Amino acid sequence: MRGTWIGPAGVFLVVAFAGAGVLGAVQPATGVPGEVVELLQFGPALGVLAVAAGWPRLVRGLWAGGAARGPWAAVLGSAAAVTGLAVAGALLLGVPVPVTGTAAPFGVVAAAQLVGACGEEAGWRCLLQPLLRERFGVWGSSVAVGLLWGCWHVQVFAQAPAYAAGFLAATVAMSVLLGAAWERIGAHRLAVAGAFHALVNLGMLVFLDEESGAVAPMLLFGAASVLVALPWVLTVRRRAAPAGITLI
Repeated sequence: MRGTWIGPAGVFLVVAFAGAGVLGAVQPATGVPGEVVELLQFGPALGVLAVAAGWPRLVRGLWAGGAARGPWAAVLGSAAAVTGLAVAGALLLGVPVPVTGTAAPFGVVAAAQLVGACGEEAGWRCLLQPLLRERFGVWGSSVAVGLLWGCWHVQVFAQAPAYAAGFLAATVAMSVLLGAAWERIGAHRLAVAGAFHALVNLGMLVFLDEESGAVAPMLLFGAASVLVALPWVLTVRRRAAPAGITLI
């Protein structure tokens, strides 16, 4: 595994970035509102297919995960907590929290968001993160994937630097959270990661007005993501501590 990560990771990233660019360019011609689902979300899934064409056994092994079944309910609860903390912070600081409607019935939007989130997580969490985990460990792989995942959303860099910083803080924190969870969750990773991602996206869509480019909601979103990730980090550290050592 240690000798095979560079090629698959490189192919995945090239196809994920390029595929997202192409899909984003053709979306206006489809008439599908980006609020319902953004076609570029399937760029990482195309990356998985490209890697599978060259390294099929590697992809099967990474996707197989393990037999462990961990705290998937806590992962989904953490997604709700990110939105809840961000909204609470906004209310405390006097930042507007506009509850917005959706371009289609909410059930349709929620289902489409789940499908789109799975399109992303098929690559980021089910291929790249476990691939890098073998080489860089839990934290190195989680931070690396979080940064790459954030930079893949190139549109955020057209906003204010503070907006982009808040977004990157969120993607790294959420990647760390899922990386920690993956130490205990072996099966059904795509479903768990996709549901987590979709819940976060829906929270941002309805409560945080992040599409407007407003800096304060994005900074609150980043801070909330970091706070929610911290207990997961501490949990992994405690599980890894040798007997007789107390972590404080």
